[in-house]
Amino acid sequence: MAKIAAESRELFNSKMRPYKEAVEKSLEKEKDILTLISKDSSGVGYRKLLLADEMMYEATLYLTINNLSVELLDVKNTDALNEARKALYKAVIYLEEIVTNLIDAPYSEYEDKVAQISNTSIEKRYFIVRKLGLAIRLIMDAYGDNTKWKWSFTELQARFVTVAKNMLNLREAGKIFLDPRHPDYDTVVFYLRLIKKMTSQAADGYRDRYELSTHRIDDMRNGILYLASYRRICIVMTETEEAEEAKKKAIVWKDKLEDDRKKGFAK
Repeated sequence: MAKIAAESRELFNSKMRPYKEAVEKSLEKEKDILTLISKDSSGVGYRKLLLADEMMYEATLYLTINNLSVELLDVKNTDALNEARKALYKAVIYLEEIVTNLIDAPYSEYEDKVAQISNTSIEKRYFIVRKLGLAIRLIMDAYGDNTKWKWSFTELQARFVTVAKNMLNLREAGKIFLDPRHPDYDTVVFYLRLIKKMTSQAADGYRDRYELSTHRIDDMRNGILYLASYRRICIVMTETEEAEEAKKKAIVWKDKLEDDRKKGFAK
């Protein structure tokens, strides 16, 4: 058995090597882009899009290493999974640096930031959003349900949906949503449906984290902010009844938070 284990480990190391080398090249590429940004501030938004994309690629490399470990050694490679998780956080942070991390705000408050990537089409932005969302889902699935990072993923997914929403010009999207003849109509419809769904999930995620784990006031407040963001998206999509329901739900959550504070449950 010891010989089989040693052979399996040797095979794993052999198959893992090219992916580790690819990770090193990816890290070097990240460093080179950051150096370029520090020397030349032009086109920073587009360069940070490249950085976010590179971090997604790096995460998939680590995920592949973990998959090899499961296949050949019958054990998860937690080091690879942790590095993948960190890479996806970095991807989100790079996007936040472009379009801000404002959860619920009028588009006018971050419009000048989004203008950095004005030449990036809606279709391309939607592709980036789906790509990052898939990468996060794959890493979460690889960790499994009983991971200590469960509530950390609540934050990661919420921050992800914030940048996904902020990458879209909601003011323009609202107009396109009502014009089936527009060339970007289908993309905008699918994009809005996606961020609407994920924003609702982010609100519920923070509410669950508050109730089941942290009891922290800021978690519940974030849940309420995501409800407000969800309502804003519903209004853009002319779904007035759902917008009104979100408004009522937010009031209930605010009342509960205030009640919990009085009882000493929230901290």
